[in-house]
Amino acid sequence: MADILEEIVAWKRREVEIMKEMQPTQKLQRIIEEQTYYKRPPIADALKTSQSGIIAEFKRKSPSLGWINEDAKPDNIPFSYQQNGAAAVSILTDNRYFGGDDSFIKEARMSGVRIPVLYKNFIIDEHQLYQARLSGASTVLLIAACLDLHECKRLLYTAHSLGLEVLLEMHDEDELEYAELGPDLYGINNRHLGSFQTDVETSFRLCEQLPDNAVKISESGISNPETVRQLREAGFEGFLIGEAFMKTEDPGLALADFIAKI
Repeated sequence: MADILEEIVAWKRREVEIMKEMQPTQKLQRIIEEQTYYKRPPIADALKTSQSGIIAEFKRKSPSLGWINEDAKPDNIPFSYQQNGAAAVSILTDNRYFGGDDSFIKEARMSGVRIPVLYKNFIIDEHQLYQARLSGASTVLLIAACLDLHECKRLLYTAHSLGLEVLLEMHDEDELEYAELGPDLYGINNRHLGSFQTDVETSFRLCEQLPDNAVKISESGISNPETVRQLREAGFEGFLIGEAFMKTEDPGLALADFIAKI
């Protein structure tokens, strides 16, 4: 798996063009304009009152592992995460590589999920931001490795204009210049998106190089409560964890057990 990210982004560009043909961006804009909008609570605020700081992820599949939990239901597990102490929920919406769908967020909301929901996908076009808004997400992920600075700035501006919070993800020193764009949340991904190798030391190494007032989130490769304690001492307020829970028979109870050990 030399560089799966290039493959994913290339496919995503084709996928977005197909989506635009089926449902033009202007149509999504009109639907949003006609809606009565209820602004969803942002993750940044939720982390300030959360005892755990955990953003629990609903993730059925990955390019590196294949199916993690093929039978997982979006109208069950995200709500269970909420009931068991998650500060927020992350839901994978990419279908080809992660077995997700935009409808998963709608189903989670209909099941009773009221905490912030992160729309997690490989966003490379404004069209996807409109889809995120319509799905019921409160926050979107922008990945520095997928975008140049100009693209990222434009997408961040559009997201904010739609009332969406932005988690900007970086994974090495070369991407720290993106932090100057001023996102709502600063994410450090411990998983290299090209090789999918994971090293939590990435978060510890890059943390001090982020702005002092940044809301910092460590993502991926976290499976031990002690690691969360150490990351919190280093300055992180949020911890995105998915596989450690989704591999179990009951992800919600796995989350509760994890929080009890922090």
